[in-house]
Amino acid sequence: MAKIKICGLKRLKDIEIVNKYKPDYIGFVFADSKRKVDYNLACEMKKNLDSSIIAVGVFVDADIDEILRLFNDDIIEIAQLHGLENEDYIKCLKDKTNNKLIIINAIEISDNVDLSKYDDSLADYLLFDSGKGSGKTFDWRLISKNLNKKFFLAGGLNQDNIPQAIKEFNPYAIDLSSSVETNGFKDENKIKKVMEALDE
Repeated sequence: MAKIKICGLKRLKDIEIVNKYKPDYIGFVFADSKRKVDYNLACEMKKNLDSSIIAVGVFVDADIDEILRLFNDDIIEIAQLHGLENEDYIKCLKDKTNNKLIIINAIEISDNVDLSKYDDSLADYLLFDSGKGSGKTFDWRLISKNLNKKFFLAGGLNQDNIPQAIKEFNPYAIDLSSSVETNGFKDENKIKKVMEALDE
């Protein structure tokens, strides 16, 4: 069964909701976004987060020291990279954390992306999306069937299409954000329905 990540938490109320339904991962966005949180808010949210839920920090070409501070202060356990970060950048993060920081390398899927070039990446996981937080699906047929790495699937996923995505492509995890929101805020009922859809 695929794991689930609820991304873009920005209120203590959001933490209360996820603690109730227990997704495997949650995401704090530190890049420019309407869901961006600062260090202090992320710290407060992490203190209230159920210890069974893994916290992911979402970054776009961030200063490495920013990521290291959040990791060393136990606010995040995973860094999800959405910019132009290369293998040297990933290696630096790995080296400076004794390989303890888990890396998700996000890839914007299009017809001309060769996913095989990521087979030997130092990243622990890949994440496939149609664009940074676009909330739109991409052509899932572009996902190679013989990938070397486990991947998170993002973009336009909801309670209706998640079962199909899991059945056809067997992602390691499903990544949700805007589809579990109403008027820009996490919606408990939508999260509940998605968690129930995954349990079916």
